[in-house]
Amino acid sequence: MRRVLVTLLAVLAVFCSGTPALAYANAFFHTQSAGNRGADVAAIQHLLTHHGHTLTADGVFGPATTTAVRAFQSAKGLGVDGIVGPATWGALVPQIRQGASGPAVRALQVELNEKRRLSLPVNGVFDASVTTAVRDFQSHAGIGVDGVVGPTTWRNLVWHYGYPDMAAGLCDKDPDGNGTANWATAASVGQLERAARTFAATGQGQIPLGDAGFEHGGTIPGHASHAVGLDIDVWPIRTDNAQCTAGRITWQSATYDRAATRALVQAIRSAASGHVRLIFFNDPVLIDEGLTTQYANHDNHLHVRNCERVHPNSLYTC
Repeated sequence: MRRVLVTLLAVLAVFCSGTPALAYANAFFHTQSAGNRGADVAAIQHLLTHHGHTLTADGVFGPATTTAVRAFQSAKGLGVDGIVGPATWGALVPQIRQGASGPAVRALQVELNEKRRLSLPVNGVFDASVTTAVRDFQSHAGIGVDGVVGPTTWRNLVWHYGYPDMAAGLCDKDPDGNGTANWATAASVGQLERAARTFAATGQGQIPLGDAGFEHGGTIPGHASHAVGLDIDVWPIRTDNAQCTAGRITWQSATYDRAATRALVQAIRSAASGHVRLIFFNDPVLIDEGLTTQYANHDNHLHVRNCERVHPNSLYTC
Protein backbone atom coordinates (compact mmCIF):
# COMPACT_ATOMS: atom_id res chain seq x y z
CA MET A 1 0.00 0.00 0.00
CA ARG A 2 2.82 2.40 0.86
CA ARG A 3 4.42 1.69 -2.52
CA VAL A 4 1.18 2.43 -4.36
CA LEU A 5 0.66 5.68 -2.43
CA VAL A 6 4.18 6.90 -3.20
CA THR A 7 3.70 6.12 -6.87
CA LEU A 8 0.33 7.88 -6.89
CA LEU A 9 1.87 10.99 -5.39
CA ALA A 10 4.49 10.97 -8.12
CA VAL A 11 1.81 10.72 -10.78
CA LEU A 12 -0.24 13.48 -9.17
CA ALA A 13 2.79 15.76 -9.13
CA VAL A 14 3.04 15.42 -12.90
CA PHE A 15 -0.72 15.58 -13.46
CA CYS A 16 -1.47 18.60 -11.31
CA SER A 17 1.63 20.77 -11.70
CA GLY A 18 0.82 24.29 -12.85
CA THR A 19 4.05 24.45 -14.88
CA PRO A 20 4.61 20.97 -16.28
CA ALA A 21 7.96 20.10 -17.82
CA LEU A 22 6.15 18.14 -20.50
CA ALA A 23 4.29 19.22 -23.63
CA TYR A 24 1.05 17.70 -22.41
CA ALA A 25 0.09 19.03 -18.99
CA ASN A 26 -1.39 15.64 -18.08
CA ALA A 27 1.34 13.44 -19.57
CA PHE A 28 2.53 10.59 -17.38
CA PHE A 29 3.59 6.96 -17.66
CA HIS A 30 0.43 4.84 -17.68
CA THR A 31 0.65 2.16 -14.99
CA GLN A 32 0.67 -1.38 -16.41
CA SER A 33 0.24 -4.56 -14.38
CA ALA A 34 -0.93 -8.16 -14.55
CA GLY A 35 -3.93 -8.47 -16.85
CA ASN A 36 -3.09 -5.53 -19.10
CA ARG A 37 -2.37 -5.98 -22.79
CA GLY A 38 -1.43 -3.77 -25.72
CA ALA A 39 1.44 -1.74 -27.16
CA ASP A 40 2.65 -0.35 -23.82
CA VAL A 41 2.94 -3.90 -22.47
CA ALA A 42 4.85 -4.99 -25.57
CA ALA A 43 7.19 -2.00 -25.12
CA ILE A 44 7.75 -2.97 -21.47
CA GLN A 45 8.60 -6.51 -22.55
CA HIS A 46 11.15 -5.23 -25.08
CA LEU A 47 12.64 -2.89 -22.47
CA LEU A 48 12.92 -5.70 -19.93
CA THR A 49 14.76 -7.73 -22.55
CA HIS A 50 17.05 -4.73 -23.10
CA HIS A 51 17.89 -4.94 -19.40
CA GLY A 52 18.65 -8.66 -19.55
CA HIS A 53 15.24 -10.09 -18.56
CA THR A 54 14.40 -11.84 -21.81
CA LEU A 55 10.70 -12.05 -22.69
CA THR A 56 8.50 -12.73 -25.70
CA ALA A 57 6.96 -9.38 -26.62
CA ASP A 58 3.39 -10.61 -27.05
CA GLY A 59 1.75 -7.55 -25.51
CA VAL A 60 0.16 -9.59 -22.71
CA PHE A 61 1.12 -8.82 -19.10
CA GLY A 62 1.12 -12.40 -17.85
CA PRO A 63 2.98 -14.23 -15.08
CA ALA A 64 6.32 -14.25 -16.93
CA THR A 65 6.18 -10.48 -17.35
CA THR A 66 5.27 -9.98 -13.70
CA THR A 67 8.24 -12.15 -12.66
CA ALA A 68 10.59 -10.19 -14.94
CA VAL A 69 9.29 -6.85 -13.64
CA ARG A 70 9.85 -7.94 -10.06
CA ALA A 71 13.38 -9.10 -10.86
CA PHE A 72 14.12 -5.80 -12.59
CA GLN A 73 12.73 -3.79 -9.68
CA SER A 74 14.84 -5.78 -7.24
CA ALA A 75 17.98 -5.23 -9.33
CA LYS A 76 17.33 -1.49 -9.49
CA GLY A 77 16.50 -1.07 -5.81
CA LEU A 78 12.88 -0.19 -6.52
CA GLY A 79 9.83 -1.29 -4.58
CA VAL A 80 9.18 -4.87 -5.70
CA ASP A 81 5.49 -5.14 -6.57
CA GLY A 82 5.44 -6.34 -10.19
CA ILE A 83 3.62 -3.17 -11.24
CA VAL A 84 5.12 -0.88 -13.88
CA GLY A 85 4.34 2.60 -12.59
CA PRO A 86 6.19 5.88 -13.17
CA ALA A 87 9.30 4.92 -11.17
CA THR A 88 9.72 1.57 -12.92
CA TRP A 89 9.04 3.10 -16.34
CA GLY A 90 11.65 5.75 -15.59
CA ALA A 91 14.24 3.10 -14.79
CA LEU A 92 13.32 1.02 -17.86
CA VAL A 93 13.62 3.67 -20.58
CA PRO A 94 17.14 4.40 -21.89
CA GLN A 95 18.30 7.34 -24.00
CA ILE A 96 18.67 6.18 -27.60
CA ARG A 97 19.34 7.82 -30.94
CA GLN A 98 20.13 7.00 -34.56
CA GLY A 99 22.67 4.18 -34.76
CA ALA A 100 21.31 2.33 -31.74
CA SER A 101 19.97 -1.19 -32.11
CA GLY A 102 18.33 -3.89 -30.05
CA PRO A 103 15.21 -4.40 -27.92
CA ALA A 104 14.94 -0.80 -26.68
CA VAL A 105 14.64 0.35 -30.29
CA ARG A 106 11.94 -2.28 -30.83
CA ALA A 107 10.07 -0.79 -27.87
CA LEU A 108 10.33 2.62 -29.50
CA GLN A 109 9.11 1.30 -32.85
CA VAL A 110 6.12 -0.40 -31.21
CA GLU A 111 5.18 2.85 -29.45
CA LEU A 112 5.56 4.98 -32.58
CA ASN A 113 3.47 2.59 -34.64
CA GLU A 114 0.66 2.57 -32.07
CA LYS A 115 0.66 6.23 -31.11
CA ARG A 116 1.29 7.76 -34.55
CA ARG A 117 -0.45 5.11 -36.70
CA LEU A 118 2.77 4.20 -38.50
CA SER A 119 4.03 0.96 -40.03
CA LEU A 120 7.68 0.96 -39.05
CA PRO A 121 9.31 -2.48 -39.12
CA VAL A 122 9.89 -3.64 -35.55
CA ASN A 123 13.44 -4.71 -36.30
CA GLY A 124 15.39 -2.98 -33.53
CA VAL A 125 17.33 -0.74 -35.93
CA PHE A 126 17.32 3.01 -35.21
CA ASP A 127 17.79 4.18 -38.78
CA ALA A 128 16.93 7.39 -40.63
CA SER A 129 13.23 6.46 -40.90
CA VAL A 130 12.99 6.03 -37.14
CA THR A 131 14.77 9.34 -36.60
CA THR A 132 12.25 11.02 -38.89
CA ALA A 133 9.37 9.42 -36.98
CA VAL A 134 10.86 10.53 -33.65
CA ARG A 135 11.38 14.09 -34.85
CA ASP A 136 7.83 14.18 -36.23
CA PHE A 137 6.47 12.98 -32.89
CA GLN A 138 8.54 15.51 -30.95
CA SER A 139 7.17 18.27 -33.19
CA HIS A 140 3.65 16.89 -32.78
CA ALA A 141 4.08 16.85 -28.99
CA GLY A 142 5.63 20.29 -28.83
CA ILE A 143 8.85 19.12 -27.20
CA GLY A 144 12.46 19.65 -28.27
CA VAL A 145 12.96 18.30 -31.80
CA ASP A 146 16.36 16.59 -31.85
CA GLY A 147 15.63 12.97 -32.84
CA VAL A 148 17.02 11.76 -29.51
CA VAL A 149 14.69 9.65 -27.39
CA GLY A 150 15.25 10.61 -23.78
CA PRO A 151 13.00 10.69 -20.68
CA THR A 152 10.70 13.48 -21.92
CA THR A 153 10.12 11.87 -25.31
CA TRP A 154 9.51 8.45 -23.76
CA ARG A 155 7.03 9.88 -21.24
CA ASN A 156 5.06 11.80 -23.84
CA LEU A 157 5.09 8.82 -26.21
CA VAL A 158 3.91 6.32 -23.61
CA TRP A 159 1.21 8.72 -22.43
CA HIS A 160 -0.07 9.47 -25.95
CA TYR A 161 -3.24 7.58 -26.90
CA GLY A 162 -3.47 4.85 -29.53
CA TYR A 163 -6.04 4.14 -32.24
CA PRO A 164 -7.77 0.75 -32.57
CA ASP A 165 -7.31 -1.54 -35.54
CA MET A 166 -10.76 -1.79 -37.09
CA ALA A 167 -9.70 -4.99 -38.85
CA ALA A 168 -9.78 -6.68 -35.43
CA GLY A 169 -13.57 -6.92 -35.77
CA LEU A 170 -14.76 -3.38 -35.12
CA CYS A 171 -16.82 -0.89 -37.10
CA ASP A 172 -16.72 2.85 -36.51
CA LYS A 173 -19.95 4.53 -35.43
CA ASP A 174 -20.24 8.26 -34.75
CA PRO A 175 -23.42 8.81 -32.73
CA ASP A 176 -22.64 12.27 -31.36
CA GLY A 177 -20.97 14.05 -34.25
CA ASN A 178 -17.50 13.85 -32.71
CA GLY A 179 -15.76 12.41 -35.75
CA THR A 180 -13.21 9.67 -35.25
CA ALA A 181 -13.03 10.08 -31.46
CA ASN A 182 -11.67 6.55 -31.17
CA TRP A 183 -8.40 7.25 -29.35
CA ALA A 184 -7.68 5.62 -26.00
CA THR A 185 -4.77 4.46 -23.86
CA ALA A 186 -2.72 1.68 -25.40
CA ALA A 187 -4.06 -0.80 -22.83
CA SER A 188 -7.68 0.18 -23.53
CA VAL A 189 -7.05 -0.20 -27.26
CA GLY A 190 -5.27 -3.55 -26.91
CA GLN A 191 -7.97 -4.91 -24.65
CA LEU A 192 -10.76 -3.78 -27.00
CA GLU A 193 -9.01 -5.36 -29.99
CA ARG A 194 -8.67 -8.63 -28.10
CA ALA A 195 -12.35 -8.59 -27.16
CA ALA A 196 -13.32 -7.85 -30.76
CA ARG A 197 -11.30 -10.79 -32.06
CA THR A 198 -12.82 -13.07 -29.43
CA PHE A 199 -16.34 -11.92 -30.25
CA ALA A 200 -15.74 -12.20 -34.01
CA ALA A 201 -15.15 -15.91 -33.52
CA THR A 202 -18.79 -16.30 -32.39
CA GLY A 203 -20.00 -15.39 -35.88
CA GLN A 204 -22.35 -12.68 -34.60
CA GLY A 205 -20.92 -9.74 -36.50
CA GLN A 206 -18.61 -6.88 -35.65
CA ILE A 207 -18.59 -4.72 -32.56
CA PRO A 208 -19.86 -1.18 -33.23
CA LEU A 209 -17.44 1.30 -31.66
CA GLY A 210 -18.98 4.55 -30.51
CA ASP A 211 -16.92 7.33 -28.94
CA ALA A 212 -13.76 6.63 -26.97
CA GLY A 213 -11.65 9.80 -26.77
CA PHE A 214 -9.80 12.49 -28.65
CA GLU A 215 -6.15 11.96 -29.54
CA HIS A 216 -4.87 13.98 -26.61
CA GLY A 217 -7.80 13.55 -24.23
CA GLY A 218 -10.15 16.26 -23.07
CA THR A 219 -13.91 16.57 -22.78
CA ILE A 220 -15.99 15.09 -25.60
CA PRO A 221 -19.30 16.82 -26.44
CA GLY A 222 -22.24 14.66 -25.41
CA HIS A 223 -20.30 12.77 -22.74
CA ALA A 224 -19.76 13.43 -19.06
CA SER A 225 -16.47 11.51 -19.05
CA HIS A 226 -14.29 10.06 -21.85
CA ALA A 227 -11.60 12.62 -21.03
CA VAL A 228 -8.69 10.39 -19.98
CA GLY A 229 -8.60 7.61 -22.60
CA LEU A 230 -10.07 4.88 -20.40
CA ASP A 231 -13.77 5.11 -21.32
CA ILE A 232 -15.03 3.41 -24.50
CA ASP A 233 -18.59 3.10 -25.82
CA VAL A 234 -19.76 0.10 -27.82
CA TRP A 235 -23.26 -0.75 -29.04
CA PRO A 236 -25.35 -3.80 -28.14
CA ILE A 237 -25.71 -6.71 -30.55
CA ARG A 238 -28.73 -7.30 -32.78
CA THR A 239 -30.46 -10.61 -33.49
CA ASP A 240 -29.76 -10.09 -37.21
CA ASN A 241 -26.04 -9.37 -36.49
CA ALA A 242 -26.46 -6.12 -38.44
CA GLN A 243 -25.37 -3.80 -35.62
CA CYS A 244 -22.81 -2.16 -37.93
CA THR A 245 -25.20 -1.51 -40.82
CA ALA A 246 -28.72 -1.24 -39.35
CA GLY A 247 -30.19 1.23 -36.90
CA ARG A 248 -29.17 1.67 -33.29
CA ILE A 249 -31.21 -0.25 -30.73
CA THR A 250 -31.81 -0.39 -26.99
CA TRP A 251 -32.04 -3.36 -24.66
CA GLN A 252 -35.84 -3.09 -24.98
CA SER A 253 -35.81 -3.39 -28.80
CA ALA A 254 -37.31 -6.46 -30.49
CA THR A 255 -34.04 -6.98 -32.36
CA TYR A 256 -31.87 -6.84 -29.24
CA ASP A 257 -29.85 -10.04 -28.77
CA ARG A 258 -29.24 -10.46 -25.06
CA ALA A 259 -27.23 -13.68 -25.39
CA ALA A 260 -24.87 -12.13 -27.94
CA THR A 261 -24.53 -8.94 -25.90
CA ARG A 262 -23.75 -11.06 -22.85
CA ALA A 263 -21.01 -12.79 -24.88
CA LEU A 264 -19.67 -9.36 -25.86
CA VAL A 265 -19.53 -8.22 -22.23
CA GLN A 266 -17.79 -11.43 -21.21
CA ALA A 267 -15.24 -11.00 -24.02
CA ILE A 268 -14.51 -7.44 -22.88
CA ARG A 269 -14.06 -8.50 -19.27
CA SER A 270 -11.92 -11.55 -20.05
CA ALA A 271 -9.64 -9.54 -22.36
CA ALA A 272 -8.61 -7.31 -19.48
CA SER A 273 -8.77 -9.36 -16.31
CA GLY A 274 -8.84 -6.98 -13.37
CA HIS A 275 -8.77 -3.88 -15.58
CA VAL A 276 -12.44 -3.27 -16.34
CA ARG A 277 -13.80 -1.23 -13.47
CA LEU A 278 -17.41 -1.29 -14.68
CA ILE A 279 -19.66 -1.43 -17.72
CA PHE A 280 -22.70 0.85 -17.70
CA PHE A 281 -25.65 -0.75 -19.54
CA ASN A 282 -29.23 -0.92 -18.39
CA ASP A 283 -30.28 -4.45 -19.35
CA PRO A 284 -31.74 -5.61 -15.98
CA VAL A 285 -30.83 -9.25 -16.64
CA LEU A 286 -27.15 -8.45 -17.23
CA ILE A 287 -27.23 -6.18 -14.19
CA ASP A 288 -28.63 -9.02 -12.06
CA GLU A 289 -25.85 -11.27 -13.38
CA GLY A 290 -23.26 -8.77 -12.18
CA LEU A 291 -22.02 -8.08 -15.71
CA THR A 292 -23.18 -4.48 -16.12
CA THR A 293 -24.20 -1.52 -13.96
CA GLN A 294 -27.30 0.64 -14.21
CA TYR A 295 -26.78 4.28 -15.13
CA ALA A 296 -29.10 6.87 -16.66
CA ASN A 297 -29.06 7.22 -20.46
CA HIS A 298 -27.30 3.90 -21.04
CA ASP A 299 -30.15 1.95 -22.64
CA ASN A 300 -28.61 2.01 -26.13
CA HIS A 301 -24.89 1.59 -25.53
CA LEU A 302 -22.38 -0.08 -23.25
CA HIS A 303 -19.95 2.29 -21.56
CA VAL A 304 -16.77 0.38 -20.71
CA ARG A 305 -14.59 2.00 -18.05
CA ASN A 306 -11.06 0.61 -17.96
CA CYS A 307 -8.75 1.24 -15.03
CA GLU A 308 -5.12 1.25 -13.91
CA ARG A 309 -3.59 0.20 -10.61
CA VAL A 310 -2.47 3.80 -10.09
CA HIS A 311 -4.15 6.79 -11.74
CA PRO A 312 -4.49 10.50 -10.82
CA ASN A 313 -8.28 10.18 -10.92
CA SER A 314 -9.73 7.71 -8.40
CA LEU A 315 -12.57 6.88 -10.82
CA TYR A 316 -10.00 5.00 -12.90
CA THR A 317 -8.10 3.02 -10.26
CA CYS A 318 -8.50 -0.75 -10.19
